[in-house]
Amino acid sequence: MSAKVRDIANLISGKVIGNDSVVISGTSNLKYADFGHITFVDNPKYEKQFIESKAQVAVCQTEFDSHGKTLILVNDALLSFIVIVEHFKGKPDPYPLGVDPLAWVSSTAKIGAGTSVLPFARIGNNSTIGTDCIIHGGVSIGRNCTLGNNIVLHPNVVIYDDCIIGDHVTIHANSVIGADGFGYKLVDGIHKKIPQTGYVEIEKHVEIGAGSTIDRGTFGPTRICEGTKVDNLVQIGHNCEIGKHNLLVAQVGIAGSCTTGNYVVVAGQAGLADHVTLADEVVVGARSAVMRTAGKGERLLGIPARQERDEKRILIRLNQLPDIFRDIKKIKKQLNIPDEE
Repeated sequence: MSAKVRDIANLISGKVIGNDSVVISGTSNLKYADFGHITFVDNPKYEKQFIESKAQVAVCQTEFDSHGKTLILVNDALLSFIVIVEHFKGKPDPYPLGVDPLAWVSSTAKIGAGTSVLPFARIGNNSTIGTDCIIHGGVSIGRNCTLGNNIVLHPNVVIYDDCIIGDHVTIHANSVIGADGFGYKLVDGIHKKIPQTGYVEIEKHVEIGAGSTIDRGTFGPTRICEGTKVDNLVQIGHNCEIGKHNLLVAQVGIAGSCTTGNYVVVAGQAGLADHVTLADEVVVGARSAVMRTAGKGERLLGIPARQERDEKRILIRLNQLPDIFRDIKKIKKQLNIPDEE
């Protein structure tokens, strides 16, 4: 596929600076851009890289000296570039509609119109799948589950019994929704399992990354609220309630009965102890261990997690420790104080 710059500019309501008749044959980021490609510059620090690249055209937010290369000015370079990429890529070939003969669907299950159930998928008794869903091969959906419309379950996703999934949810490969929570009580020296009889509810417009796990509630729901995005290899324990539009980055671990507000960000490899509450707009830094409740808008960092500004001061002081100890030794020597190590 190819298109002239003027046509691309019309697609994204952009203003052309330079030659609007240049023919574009592909899209790429700056690192891999080739001749005939269009790319994007969403930060002034990348302007030099664009000029030195093979790309002929860039989508950008502010005009700069491009050394004769063509620019398309827009309000948001990245969002506009996404539109261009989707335009060039086109829509993928649709999957065959209906239930593949190699899939197993219970006679009591209900499948909505426009849904594709691909080979070796399994759908249990009394489960309901909405319209325009894609159930990939190896997916296992248990009994009494309710799935909404426009859901995509990638290969080998497992949905345990009684789970509820809202519209426009995507769950990536090998994720497990609704496994038992980790609940035991020590009785006479033996860890006795506490029955996990609850379920998982995932609201609309949620995306779950590959290899993530969300445990069912002990007696009620574990809930992931609207618009939240969960990265790969994230663990969410039983009875948690994750608020709206959260971002949980790779390898985050959230223990049981935690609650997060809306627009919370938990960065990679951070962990929350059980029964912790994070208010709206809290940000937890990477590899932090949160042991306490956090108020609205707090930024936490460290092990244990504390106010980000305090942790940064501590880290600076830690880097200064060797110099501090050398100074102490010099002072002791001048004062004839024995150096005890």
